[in-house]
This record gives sequence, structure tokens and C-alpha cells, in this order.
Amino acid sequence: MEIAHFLFGIFGNATALFLFLAPTITFRRIIRSKSTELFSGIPYVMTLLNCLLSAWYGMPFVSKNNILVSTINGTGALIEAIYVLTFIIYAPKKDKAKFIGLLTVVLTTFAGVALVSLVVLHGKSREIFCGFAAAIFSIIMYGSPLSIMRTVIKTKSVEYMPFFLSLFVFLCGTSWFVFGLLGSDLFVAVPNGVGCGLGALQLILYFIYRNNKGEAKKPALPVQSMQMGIAKLHQEKQLVSNGSPVDKV
Repeated sequence: MEIAHFLFGIFGNATALFLFLAPTITFRRIIRSKSTELFSGIPYVMTLLNCLLSAWYGMPFVSKNNILVSTINGTGALIEAIYVLTFIIYAPKKDKAKFIGLLTVVLTTFAGVALVSLVVLHGKSREIFCGFAAAIFSIIMYGSPLSIMRTVIKTKSVEYMPFFLSLFVFLCGTSWFVFGLLGSDLFVAVPNGVGCGLGALQLILYFIYRNNKGEAKKPALPVQSMQMGIAKLHQEKQLVSNGSPVDKV
């Protein structure tokens, strides 16, 4: 049982790392154009909060046998911090102050959770408090693709939902869900069970509409998530290869 628990944790680290690195495509575009265009920075700052809380929950003085939770989320927090810093540098002046304000709220929230758990709470109460905080924001992170799924259903096109990203959302959620079950940790199992289910729904939608890629009318929507950012680049490559003009987002 312990070996299986460890192996699922390693697999979860690998799949989660892919998800954390996926937005590099979007940020290469931002750096190249020196503009955040219509990309939203909210998903990245919220993912940063989720990583910080989950890494804190996985620490040995908070919960037992969850060091692999800390390693990947600590790595994720560093990656997301780079994304957030890049977004601040290239965001328009009118948006920069709001974004910095949101980042301040996020860091204050994490600092508050960490401080309360260290000073006020001990033992099982500390684990429950930090576990609830991490689980809530993990569910929020996994729930972010709901807007993309709605777009897929509306347009009957999977251009806004890349297959491999949906696949790794499913694999990541599944691996950590099993990891949580094997470790009898509901704070890991429940949010990742939600992620597993949402990832499965994305894959089902992909196979339903996979033949409609690029055929449906594309709504003029701002890019609100990692998945839509990557899909937009894929969309432009298709238009260029077909000899069609590409509108700048």
C-alpha cells in the first residue's frame, strides 16, 4: 500500500508539472509582443494561492505522509510566481494596479492561514484548518475550465480546449485522487476527485466535437484561462496555414 501511495504521488508530480508548464506558450507570446493583450492574469495568481496553500498543507508539521504534495506545489508556486511577475511587467498601467492589489490579497490570505495555523492551532486542528483552505482553492482551480467547456458546447468546436491539456487535467486529478484515497486523506482526495471528474467531462466533450475543430463560428471572447491561451495560438496557426488573415487578439 505504501509503495502504491508513493508511486501515485510521483505520477501526480509529473502530470501536475506538465500543467504548471503549459502556460509557457502563452507567456512566450506575451514577452514577444510586450503586451498581455486580452489574456487574464487572474487564473495564474489564483493558482499561485492554491500552490502555496497545498504546499503548506503537505509540510510534515501540518499533515503526515504528504511531502510529495509539498514538493510539486512548492515547484508550482515558483513557476506561477514567474508567470505573475511577467504579467505585472507587461500589463497595461490601468490593469497593473488592480492585479498587484489582487496579488497582495492572495499573499495576505496565505500569510494569514500560515500564521493562524502556527500560532493558534496545533495537531489535528491545524491539519483540518489548512486542509480545508487548500481543498477549497484546489476545487476553484479545477473548476476554472468550466467556462471553456461552456464555450465548446456553445460553438460545437474544440479549438478552445486542447486535447493533451484536457488529458493531463484528467490524469493529474486521477493520480492525486488515488493518492489521497490510499493515504486516507480526504483533503487531497476530494478536490482531486472533482478534478478527475471535470477532466473526464472535458475528454468526453472533446470526442463529441473533435471533428468540428475550426468549423464553428468563433466568439469574440477574452482569453480567461491557460487552456484558452494555448488554444488561441493553435487557432492562429490553423488560420495561417489555410491562408486566412489572423486578427490580433
